[in-house]
Amino acid sequence: MAIFRSREGDATADAAQAVATQANQWGDPFGRLATRSIQIIVVVVVAAGLIYSFKTLSLVTIPVLLALIFASAMHPVVSFLRKHRVPSLVATLIALFGILAVLGLVGWLVVWAVENQASSLVSSAEKGIGQLQDFITTLPFSITDQQIEDVRDTVVNFVTSASFGSGALAGASAVGSFATGLVLMIVVLFFFLKDGPAIWEFMLRPFRGQQYARARRIGDKTVQTLGGYVRGTATVAAVDAIGIGLGLWIIGVPLALPLAVVVFLTAFIPLVGATAAGILAALVALVANGPIDAIWVIAVVVLVNQLEGNLLQPVLMGHTLRLHGLVILVALTAGTVLGGIVGAVIAVPLTAVAWGIVGVWKGPDQPAEMFRQKRPEEVR
Repeated sequence: MAIFRSREGDATADAAQAVATQANQWGDPFGRLATRSIQIIVVVVVAAGLIYSFKTLSLVTIPVLLALIFASAMHPVVSFLRKHRVPSLVATLIALFGILAVLGLVGWLVVWAVENQASSLVSSAEKGIGQLQDFITTLPFSITDQQIEDVRDTVVNFVTSASFGSGALAGASAVGSFATGLVLMIVVLFFFLKDGPAIWEFMLRPFRGQQYARARRIGDKTVQTLGGYVRGTATVAAVDAIGIGLGLWIIGVPLALPLAVVVFLTAFIPLVGATAAGILAALVALVANGPIDAIWVIAVVVLVNQLEGNLLQPVLMGHTLRLHGLVILVALTAGTVLGGIVGAVIAVPLTAVAWGIVGVWKGPDQPAEMFRQKRPEEVR
């Protein structure tokens, strides 16, 4: 009996030694590197799966995301109305029709202005093209009339080609998808405005204790960040549109109103949106009025953008978009590659939400451990 006990003890000791050896192998620097590598691979695979699912189901995910963004922006309005004893359904309909009215007004302004100023734009464009050709002859390098005609023929050939026709068919399909997504967004937006807190509370039922508190913080931070971003960006975009629109009107550039609307819309794309709108306005001024007015348009755009970047952005967006410019640029590029224009619009607010969640992971003002700012004594 003692011999069997001795053998059992030796086997237990050997097993413990093997476990300790294996633990030491995973605990050394190379083992920790391997562990981190496996974790990174798992995270990358999960992220790739989520991105693939997002792109595959974009007709559903994008309207839902847009509905969440609009609902977050209008959450203070709905809460204010409910606190003043306005029925929940009435408050929801007021917010919903307010959003739809703003979106419809933007689209109507573009269509109305283009229809009313199309003829004047054509006549101004003919005059501007003549001025542009005269200006080209003064350049240090020569551009012949034949080269200009070749470029014009290339454009005409493309418009009348089969490729352009197939593109038009693809555009018709895109219009159908847009209409479907718009209807879905309106329906989801209605329920988010009406029952948003109840929907989130239902999703939190599996959580208990600290996990429940963390999930509540994440929900509150998401609504706060998205709402603040949309309201701040909309305010900045409105100021940009009014300033640049007035400048275009004073200079006498055709389509000043629709160009101002384009400025408002592109302002929701950080860093590059204002530049793109400025280039478009300068091109219209160059074609319609000539190079002198185009230079004045560029000056107006630069002036308004400087006022926005140095005055409005820090005041209105300072507490909402706490992201470095490099992070914004990377998020913007990734969103554009993955989702086109819509991806460029929603990439930055989603990145801001992710960073806000990190900031409240451990508590209301306690970020996750690995993202905490180190004290000088901890760096040593």
